[in-house]
Amino acid sequence: MSTSSLTRTSRLDLDALELLVTIAELGSLSAAASALGLAQPNASRSLARLERRLGTRLLVRGARGSEPTPAGQVAIEHARRVLDATDALVEQVRAATGQGRVRILASQTIAEHLMPVFLAALAVDLPDVPISFEVANTQAVLAALRRGRADLGFIEGADEPTGLGSTVIGTDRLVAVVAPQHPWALDPLIRREGVGGPELAGTPLIVREEGSGTRDVLARALAPLPVVAPALVLHSNAAVRTSAAAGTAPALLSELVVAADLREGRLVRIPVRGLALQRALRAVWDGPRPARLDGALQALSEAGRYPGP
Repeated sequence: MSTSSLTRTSRLDLDALELLVTIAELGSLSAAASALGLAQPNASRSLARLERRLGTRLLVRGARGSEPTPAGQVAIEHARRVLDATDALVEQVRAATGQGRVRILASQTIAEHLMPVFLAALAVDLPDVPISFEVANTQAVLAALRRGRADLGFIEGADEPTGLGSTVIGTDRLVAVVAPQHPWALDPLIRREGVGGPELAGTPLIVREEGSGTRDVLARALAPLPVVAPALVLHSNAAVRTSAAAGTAPALLSELVVAADLREGRLVRIPVRGLALQRALRAVWDGPRPARLDGALQALSEAGRYPGP
């Protein structure tokens, strides 16, 4: 076998390196698998193969999630450089052939309700520039920005992300919804006075996956109450909304997401007492603010629904 063949077979899997880095950034294998669109068993096998290839344990499960071993920390630092170099290769080749693009990622709620306005304005401002747009949860958007895999991201959440530039483009809030036949909807007292934190924490809910802004805001609002296991964990707003309308369990979703269902009677809104369920909608970037995107960001303000940046 030739030396070049030996080198090729011994090279590490880039997808496994991306998984390792994402675990380090998000803090757990399950959150990383969700962010990368992997089934958790497949992610576990990929990590195990990488550890066997390197001949050492890279991560250990601790009280705060998956934490790198000393060897794992070295691997993570090198993996970041490898991934950055790979991305730079792709972008530089595209730029050399006139295919440089604007890369945008958005969390689901914003993708559904803001992106049509933003993308239309961007196409007018940059008519000859290719645009790529992907939907991911909030933590995956932040991870992509920090690794240079996006020029602009849109997220929702309670806190301003650390180490990144950002501007608030609007606010919304989570609302509790149930099917019309759910006992909460049939109880006049609950319909009038609502439910509090202890009732929500003690009720199995339909929730989004770990890493989503919706899940994070709900978890923060209920802390430090003991929370029962979810009735269902789903990876899209549409799936949560549909399952709640079918009577599976209550859910908390953005008021933007459920507005049509409430108007048309497929869902019933239940008031929530004493919880902070409002969140900011943010545009986020790494490094200097991307000035060529300012016109499209301003278009969100001119649409009349959100304050300008």
